[in-house]
Amino acid sequence: MRKGFYLVMVAQGLSSLADNALLIAAIALIAELHGPDWMIPLMKWWFALAYVALAAFVGAFADSRPKGHVMFLTNAIKISGCLLMFGYNILAPDTISQLAVVFAAYTLVGIGAAAYSPAKYGIVTEMLPPALLVKGNSWIEGLTVLSIIAGTVTGGILINPIVSAQLLQTEWIGAVATNSAEAAILIISLIYLCAALVNLLIPRTHVVYPPQRGTPVRLVRQFAGYVRVLWSDRLGQISLAVTTLFWGAGATLQFIVIEWGAQHLDYRLDQASILMGVAALGTIGGAILAGRVPLKRALSVLPMGIMMGLAVLLMPLVQKGWTVYAILLLIGGLSGYFVVPMNALLQHRGHVLLSAGHSIAVQNFNEQTNILLMLTVYSLMLWLDLPINWIIVIFGTMVSLLMLVIIAWNRHNHRADPELTDMIGQSGHGQALEYQD
Repeated sequence: MRKGFYLVMVAQGLSSLADNALLIAAIALIAELHGPDWMIPLMKWWFALAYVALAAFVGAFADSRPKGHVMFLTNAIKISGCLLMFGYNILAPDTISQLAVVFAAYTLVGIGAAAYSPAKYGIVTEMLPPALLVKGNSWIEGLTVLSIIAGTVTGGILINPIVSAQLLQTEWIGAVATNSAEAAILIISLIYLCAALVNLLIPRTHVVYPPQRGTPVRLVRQFAGYVRVLWSDRLGQISLAVTTLFWGAGATLQFIVIEWGAQHLDYRLDQASILMGVAALGTIGGAILAGRVPLKRALSVLPMGIMMGLAVLLMPLVQKGWTVYAILLLIGGLSGYFVVPMNALLQHRGHVLLSAGHSIAVQNFNEQTNILLMLTVYSLMLWLDLPINWIIVIFGTMVSLLMLVIIAWNRHNHRADPELTDMIGQSGHGQALEYQD
């Protein structure tokens, strides 16, 4: 692995840590403003909307300049979102408008994250050959999940009553922050700043893409063509379907675990954030094991998706102690083991058919669209006052059934083209770069 790859990992770790800590802090801020439960997943909905709305443009932006520079600029946008959220009580006079400011600020962070992602994953495909993509993705995903653990735990620690009281007594924090959520947001903005500074150290890969089309209409048409290219490819469509399902389910599961901790286990928010970290710890273990799966055997891990959905169904059966942690570790481990090879396969096919930035933008568009859909359904179920254990059963069953459909789809593709697996690992020249709208 090149030195620049390790700098990408450090920058990604810090930025992802801050993203996940900010989610906990934003949830605490909504609770501070007495917002309803269904408003919490809707906040993430607006975050995901930024990915969908900007999907046609962020790939072109990532491929238009050195990706380390792109990552710096996008972290600066995230810092701006933190500052906007921090000033909610200055910018808005009443509770409803203050909640609107929080939503707008988190959406701004989502804009930064949407533009950051194609650069982050795109630079990996520029730095590493296809033979190292699974290993590189295993490292990146493992570090990302580790930062999810650190971020959720950090967010929980920062809003813990004892810790927040000590922070607010600190002279420079107490002078500007009035509650635990504000103190947490202030510290999280400093983590984003550190990530931005590391971005400046990432060396250029000297990979140059054709000039990007400048008008929005042309970019949208071109992006629609890229989406068709990946969904038309028999390997790309399977890996894209799996990662789309995984990230939609994963984003929803975050909020399910928080609500499950509150309703089923009687946990506070800072305690429930630890549960999210435990599940992420399992994902690290699964991602590490997945690093041994060759790219050509990536499709062999599909049954793990069914098992993950079935493991979710066990959550209502546990009450306390080691059984709670064991179930969450199992769910995380299964998800990490099956998503890393799928992510590597998708990045490889995207790099062959499109370009690094555009392929990740297509991936993000599909994944975040599914997040919007699944969070909408979850918010609706909360609004209908369904018990959390009913929601968990519906969620786990849906994931397992959808994975069965994807496995049948994959078998159909292999019957139609028996040499399909031989295409994995073959190099290409980004044919779709020449796509004409």
